[in-house]
Amino acid sequence: MPKEPKGFIGQSVDDFFEEQGMLAECQAGAIKEILAEQVQQAMERENISKSEMARRMKTSRPALDRLLDPANSSVTLHTMQRAAAAVGKRLSLSLQ
Repeated sequence: MPKEPKGFIGQSVDDFFEEQGMLAECQAGAIKEILAEQVQQAMERENISKSEMARRMKTSRPALDRLLDPANSSVTLHTMQRAAAAVGKRLSLSLQ
């Protein structure tokens, strides 16, 4: 069994990223990845093509591709809200 690096025994992943100053960035990336996956799954369930989805969102295919790209974090809340509405869902955010 591999040894844990000294100083990291019992430390949570969140604590590690917090110490590295990366927690907010990692959380934002994870949220974006989950959202992209949920939109993609909804499109598949409803048999909605990318062209149709872009039309419903009143946007371009490249903008939709940016939304569906889990690595692209430059998507606005407005775009996320339009994507949710396009598949009959509602975007919900909260502070915890």
